[in-house]
Amino acid sequence: MPPTDSGLSAGSDDTLELQLPPGWGALLADGGRRPASPHDPAAGPLLDDLAGWGAADTPAGRFALRPVRPARDLDRITGWMNDPAVAAFWELAGPPETTAAHLRGQLDGDGRSVPCLGVLDGAPMSYWEIYRADLDPLARHYPARPHDTGIHLLLAAGERGRGRGTALLRATADLVLDHRPACTRVVAEPDLRNTASLAAFLSAGFRYADEIALPEKRAALMVRDRAHRHLL
Repeated sequence: MPPTDSGLSAGSDDTLELQLPPGWGALLADGGRRPASPHDPAAGPLLDDLAGWGAADTPAGRFALRPVRPARDLDRITGWMNDPAVAAFWELAGPPETTAAHLRGQLDGDGRSVPCLGVLDGAPMSYWEIYRADLDPLARHYPARPHDTGIHLLLAAGERGRGRGTALLRATADLVLDHRPACTRVVAEPDLRNTASLAAFLSAGFRYADEIALPEKRAALMVRDRAHRHLL
């Protein structure tokens, strides 16, 4: 599923002006440090302490998002990025330095995008990026609402074709909506060519909202609305 490879990288200089939460400006003035989290410093208030969201029960097992730590996770994620089926959409194949640079753009940022491992019954099996779509350049390409939260996802090779994408997308969208009360919808922008991704989002309760032209791809804007989450 497509990442921020279309010029929408969380680490890009092409960012939006944003209204910072109370207290954030003072923290930035104090050396630019992220606010500390009791769980993980990579998941601050822009995503409501993602590291503390906990796990969700799914048909595939117990699932949780674990914020990436490069020292622990870089080799695993690099291997996934070099899978040809993944590289066709993420465009991050190459040595560990390529993956590390992509992760660094998020981890060294202000917390608007958090890279995570998806852990199923204790085993890492997917890579996720949970990001503030309303603070991302993506917001220039669709009618964004405050606190819109975006999802990027890749599954490891052995996890595909088993219906797990659908189950985990639904679980992750529910985790966002459960733990981000100001967020009214979860969005994604998969490449229109990625029919498997589109099918997984639709089966997970997302609706097709529009076709959007991004700098490096034509994408389907997929939306899961809080108001309809128990109906779809």
